[in-house]
Amino acid sequence: MFGDLERTPRTLLVCDRSSFLDEKNRLSSQVEQLHFNYKVSMLLPECSSAPSHLEAVLNSFNSFYLIRKLPIHELLDKHFLETSVHQGLVSGLSYRTRIDEDNCVALMPNGHLSLSLDKDSFELLGVEGKLSKFNQRTNGRYVVSVDLTDSSLAPGGRGYQRLVTGLRSRLQLKTDFLLSHHPEHRPEVRSHALTDLFCPLLTSDLQSCDPHLLLEWLGAVDAGVSCENSSSSFLSSLVCPEPKTTMSRALSVSVCGLLSPQDVHRLIQQIRCYLDQPRLESWASLTVHGFVDSPVSWGGDEHGVLRGGENFYSLLMFHDHTYHLHLGTGAHDTCPP
Repeated sequence: MFGDLERTPRTLLVCDRSSFLDEKNRLSSQVEQLHFNYKVSMLLPECSSAPSHLEAVLNSFNSFYLIRKLPIHELLDKHFLETSVHQGLVSGLSYRTRIDEDNCVALMPNGHLSLSLDKDSFELLGVEGKLSKFNQRTNGRYVVSVDLTDSSLAPGGRGYQRLVTGLRSRLQLKTDFLLSHHPEHRPEVRSHALTDLFCPLLTSDLQSCDPHLLLEWLGAVDAGVSCENSSSSFLSSLVCPEPKTTMSRALSVSVCGLLSPQDVHRLIQQIRCYLDQPRLESWASLTVHGFVDSPVSWGGDEHGVLRGGENFYSLLMFHDHTYHLHLGTGAHDTCPP
């Protein structure tokens, strides 16, 4: 047992440093490639309440819809395909399904439908797929990916009928499903004013702070975990990276829901505007968490089912328009862009 605890799962962290003013920076592309985000965390040092322009963008994140026990074949409804899928106006994800045990479904904005299925369900579906690269020893999981915008899957065609029949009559797959751009649920916004917060001494060159320790500290602040590591505390051994300073105040804000990359991008632009104004501290951070059990991770690549479900990026922005981007994923997943 103790041997297993000692073998901490490896993770993959990609670090990128650039400037918003550099025409060759890849930030917009990198943000757009994480399609399914469930949480955005923002930290503003020396701030007690969000400025009105940031408050507006936080409250304008797109709504989403939660459908209980959706028959997945209804995603192939002709009217839905023509008015939403083919127009690139919708995305969706199975809700509270576990990527290592359950059947998981993702409808991507580009019209690709991805199914991560156990062996029995894959055989029942009767549609071409491939063995999951994460379960090749046991042959226990398969991936089916179809382009719903392709002419071969036009309603009425042979390929379309085969897929609909497999989902409706043979597999009869149903799952709770999150669907974008339908006004039922508003993303949940929470903010916490912090005082006397230990903070790493952050500069745009970021030479003095290890990225792993920085991300650990940001996670602790977001979770409300103290990094004082006092002798009287047995709850946490986390410490603030050195060199450090103390912020008299800070604002921690989180948004939870089915969050689109476009909304995240708008928030980034507003944080840049915030940093343009003279203030005590010259940086702000934004961390975006992808769904742990999404069948796809970066781009359209398969999301790992082994051990951790890391699927996030953290953006540290400075007033001089430079930024540091940290992209994290499980060690067995495809390298982030």
